[in-house]
Amino acid sequence: MKKLLKPDMKVKSIFEIPLDNLYERGFHNLIIDLDNTVTEWNGMDVCDSTAGWFQELRKRGFNACLVSNNLGERVFTIARRLGIPSINKAAKPRRRAFRQALDILDSGKYNTAVVGDQIFTDVLGGNRMGLFTILVDPINPKEFVGTRIMRIFEKLVFKEKSLEE
Repeated sequence: MKKLLKPDMKVKSIFEIPLDNLYERGFHNLIIDLDNTVTEWNGMDVCDSTAGWFQELRKRGFNACLVSNNLGERVFTIARRLGIPSINKAAKPRRRAFRQALDILDSGKYNTAVVGDQIFTDVLGGNRMGLFTILVDPINPKEFVGTRIMRIFEKLVFKEKSLEE
């Protein structure tokens, strides 16, 4: 179980993801979380630097799909602004939405990475699918109450890992 909770890479934000390195390693598709990865939790604003990062993805030959547990039109609206497809009501860490994203991206698990801010949804779900996982720090400490509770468990997981290493 511990292996399923460990990301393959950890960076501060999407802007620190080594895109050239990923591309050279064969990862040309990204499944990306929305809340606290791309936007603040429940936010509608996409900052210029984030929009620019998604433009840069396309220029470098990446395909991306937003996959969010969030409900409603918000996910689709932000995805349209970024010019990428999306899946809402993902129920991560369940595999269904990850499989859907792979179909949408016309990709396989060996050339796709998952990017998100939560261990028990993004990392666990991606690892269960055999995808390369990238954990980013949350954009903002403001979060859904359930997420705040899960952050306590995330800290315990990281604390335990640091003792083992």
